[in-house]
Amino acid sequence: MAKTSEPTIIKKYANRRLYNTGTSTYVTLEDLAVMVKGEEDFVVYDAKSGEDITRSVLTQIIFEQEGKGQNLLPVTFLRQLIRFYGDSMQGLVPSFLEYSMTSLTKEQEKLRSQMSEAFGATAFDAIEDQVKRNTEMFERAMKMFMPFPTGEAGAASEAPTATGSTKTEKAETADLDDMKRQLEEMQKKINKLSDKP
Repeated sequence: MAKTSEPTIIKKYANRRLYNTGTSTYVTLEDLAVMVKGEEDFVVYDAKSGEDITRSVLTQIIFEQEGKGQNLLPVTFLRQLIRFYGDSMQGLVPSFLEYSMTSLTKEQEKLRSQMSEAFGATAFDAIEDQVKRNTEMFERAMKMFMPFPTGEAGAASEAPTATGSTKTEKAETADLDDMKRQLEEMQKKINKLSDKP
């Protein structure tokens, strides 16, 4: 179906069937995944209540893809994400993730070709390694936003040192400094790759 400025309306019925009003056909979650990959915008409404259930349907698509063994989301990332529900930082997470994914999407083709030029056949191994490092950095950054560590280890690390600051504060500062350094290094690498003809 051709891309239009208006999103396609998908209706979900009580029998869990999905109806594409643009093509007047029933569709599956797999069909919706193909639409997403083809950058075709759609909105899913509950046929009875009229409620917008797009978010839950997209989540179902992700769940189905993960269930097929196409694991894109690391377990540590999923755990960290769950921890943010109800947390004071919850409001920042969606915009952070959206910005990160938008940046990755904008740069993916350029990055692929530059990685192939720079690393040849091992380009994707290098990308995977970089993704792992980025995930670790993201996890460290999110831990710094957690104001109160939990468990015995967290309570023990809150004891003030001779200078009056806590071990946690010193560790967070060191993590933040390390993360800043890594970001600067990554930006330098990206700039080098961008400067190549």
